[in-house]
Parts: sequence; structure tokens; C-alpha cells
Amino acid sequence: MKKFEILGTGCSKCTTLQHLTEQAAKELGIPYQLNKVTDIKQIMSYGVMITPALVVDGQVKVAGKVPSIEEIKKLIQ
Repeated sequence: MKKFEILGTGCSKCTTLQHLTEQAAKELGIPYQLNKVTDIKQIMSYGVMITPALVVDGQVKVAGKVPSIEEIKKLIQ
């Protein structure tokens, strides 16, 4: 099972990234667990300074933008 984390303070871009990530995983048939991380100290512990960010299995895959659903599919496989 893949573990996804959406890092962000709850802005609209963070919400969009969460929905697109869930949609991409469902389209690919990937079982996943998704957590939202809103604590600034925890976000910074990943080395992320600009949100939103997508973390897959502990690795930051993208930060500071919302990628397309096709880009997300490539990042989460």
C-alpha cells in the first residue's frame, strides 16, 4: 500500500492536490493511505518551504505547485 501525504496549510491548492492525487490513485488502481499534514514544523522537517507538496512513501515528489493528473500518475507509480 502506498502512503501519500499532502503538505500544506489547507489552501485551495492543497485541496486540489489532494483530490487529484486520490483520483490518480483510483484510476491506476493503487491502494493507498492519504494523510494531510498541516503543521508548519512537520512540513519544514521534509525540507519543504513552499506548499502544496506531495510526499510518496516518505519522499517529496513535488512542492510549490499542483501538477496535472498525468504528472501525478507518473509520480505515484
